[in-house]
Amino acid sequence: MKIALLHYSAPPVVGGVESVLAHHARLMTQDGHAVEIFAGRGRTFDTRIPVHVLPRLDSRNAEVLQVKQELDDGQYTPAFDALRERIQNELAGELRRFDLVIAHNIASLHKNLPLAAMLFEACKAGSLPPLILWHHDLAWSTPRYRHELHDGHPWDLLRSAWPCAVHVVVSEQRRSQLSALHGDSEASIRVVPNGVDLGAFFKLEPQTTRLVNDLKLANADPLFLLPARLTPRKNIELALQILVELRHEFPRAALLITGPEGPHNPANAAYMRKLLDLRDQLNLRGAAHFLAEATAESIPDALIADFYQLADALLFPSREEGFGIPIIEAAISCKPVFCADIPVLRELGGDEVSYFHLDAEPRAIAHQIADRLGSEATSRLARRAKQSYTWDSIYERHIGPLIREVVL
Repeated sequence: MKIALLHYSAPPVVGGVESVLAHHARLMTQDGHAVEIFAGRGRTFDTRIPVHVLPRLDSRNAEVLQVKQELDDGQYTPAFDALRERIQNELAGELRRFDLVIAHNIASLHKNLPLAAMLFEACKAGSLPPLILWHHDLAWSTPRYRHELHDGHPWDLLRSAWPCAVHVVVSEQRRSQLSALHGDSEASIRVVPNGVDLGAFFKLEPQTTRLVNDLKLANADPLFLLPARLTPRKNIELALQILVELRHEFPRAALLITGPEGPHNPANAAYMRKLLDLRDQLNLRGAAHFLAEATAESIPDALIADFYQLADALLFPSREEGFGIPIIEAAISCKPVFCADIPVLRELGGDEVSYFHLDAEPRAIAHQIADRLGSEATSRLARRAKQSYTWDSIYERHIGPLIREVVL
């Protein structure tokens, strides 16, 4: 599908909408769509995504600013229509090449009303492909812009429902505000939130990103990290049994065991086979992940640090430790710690971690973990944000289905 994205400016211009535009373009491209951007300023930021710079789309273009000054003073002059026609001559033919046009903020703000008028008239005449109006900001709902807005055309374009277009807002508050402006029901307006790119935010290593995608770790809720070599003293079978019980409370709970076989004891290979068999017996395939099975590549410290950022908690059931560096790593990463009640881990964790006895029932340990995760507001918010507000999840749940619905 060919999709045109439209805004006043594009990256590398810095701005919230420009950032969203770039994320949308990349996500749509990854989904197999051919995406092109039309903006008044900007340049190509991804070789897969052409950026067409048409200066009259820019909110800071000299012609646009001159007309805007007249409009701010309440004057609708022939200069407005002349500029609208010039924009139409430059843009309308280009947009007809596409299966879908998505315009960001153009029908929401008064930064380039000739552009908004051109889009409206082409949409009303049926000379555009399907049109989505993506509203981030609403001029008519913002007191600071009220002195620049006036009754009648073209200012009313920003507060009237365009029946030829689909309206999208970025929050429930915006939906309520736009519904009040349009006089339409809120049900006619879609909400698609903005998000965070976890890979960029955490500066994840490429190998980490591949493993997250291959193992579908982004779907885990919560994700427990067990950074340990596969040796019997690490007591990994208890972690698997705890995970079974946790999944009664958290059906998407997952466990990531990062270590390879211990290097010095030939019996460790048999221990790994025992763990894989136990995982299958407990029906945990797809929930308990062994990096030693998932990749033959070495797992450097940088990847372990990445997984601390991505995980929701540390689960460390070791029977014996000389020190216990994962407790410190989890602490520095601000992650809740659930670990075996052995002296050296108490020495490190003090009163700030949750301990469980090694002879406790897995179900009791799972209840203990669930109670703490449920009581920590920061932990709950972090898990909800990762599930609902990452760009990958937003595209899968909202943007992809919307594109298919509007065009198909």
